[in-house]
Amino acid sequence: MTTITERRDSAAPPSGAPARRTASRRMRRRSILVGWSFILPNFLGFALFTLIPVIAAFVLAFMHWDAYNPPTWAGFSNFVRLFGDDNFHVALSNTLLFALGHVPLTLAISLGLALLLNQKLRGIAFFRVAIFFPYITSLVAIAIVWNMLFDPTSGPINQFLHLIGIANPPGWTASTAWSLPAVIITAVWRDMGYYMVLFLAGLQAIPQEYYEAASVDGAGRWRQFWNVTLPSLRPTTFLVLVLLSVSSFKVFDLIFVMTQGGPGRATLVLSQLIYQDGIINGQFGYSSAISLVLFVIVLIVTVFQFRIQQRRER
Repeated sequence: MTTITERRDSAAPPSGAPARRTASRRMRRRSILVGWSFILPNFLGFALFTLIPVIAAFVLAFMHWDAYNPPTWAGFSNFVRLFGDDNFHVALSNTLLFALGHVPLTLAISLGLALLLNQKLRGIAFFRVAIFFPYITSLVAIAIVWNMLFDPTSGPINQFLHLIGIANPPGWTASTAWSLPAVIITAVWRDMGYYMVLFLAGLQAIPQEYYEAASVDGAGRWRQFWNVTLPSLRPTTFLVLVLLSVSSFKVFDLIFVMTQGGPGRATLVLSQLIYQDGIINGQFGYSSAISLVLFVIVLIVTVFQFRIQQRRER
């Protein structure tokens, strides 16, 4: 009897095992609750101000709604009207032209500035901050100042052009031909500091051994740039390209303050057309259709960039 009892006691689990499992479950639940407590406020804000409006805009794109009467089903009539709307064609072409000017110029200038300011010189931090400062400056102030600079009669830019012998300088924001280039110049000046910082981070992450090995092989500065710097900056360049493309296609505030889409329709872009048709004219279904088209365009451009990046990494 004693032997059987001892065997049963030795086969029984320790009395503390259930308590440990219970404590482990409590710790797991507590960790989950703590994680949700951090995530939930941000997710609620995202759902309330981004996710729900995006879903509502997608639904409204197939409806007629003026915010006063109940929405009615419209099917694809908003899209049929959209592709026959001359304002949409002008806004789409202006958006594409703005992106084609803004993206490569900002990319090239910010990379060049990053290369210049990646030197170990006294006072280099001041120049880095000075170039980055326009990005955190009020956009309204930037637009007002640049409108004064671009003034065709009393602006410093045209006065300087007169001094160097240009008798008929551009009209800039007062000209239908030069208003969009003026906005592009302002956007590049404002954004180049931010993307310069991204390129600086990428440059400082390149191991110095790469350049030492290239120097041993007899590579000069130019070959080091093409064979070491640019390939090493490929992830940073891809990030900058995606961010620039998205911001260029949804540009609104700078153009709204500087030109309000004018003169005429010279700087009318898709984001402003969405604002005019939706907020001002009360055609929320039609403006939602335009916003859906803009979303598809940005999505196609972004997916195309990701595909190219994946092919390069293979």
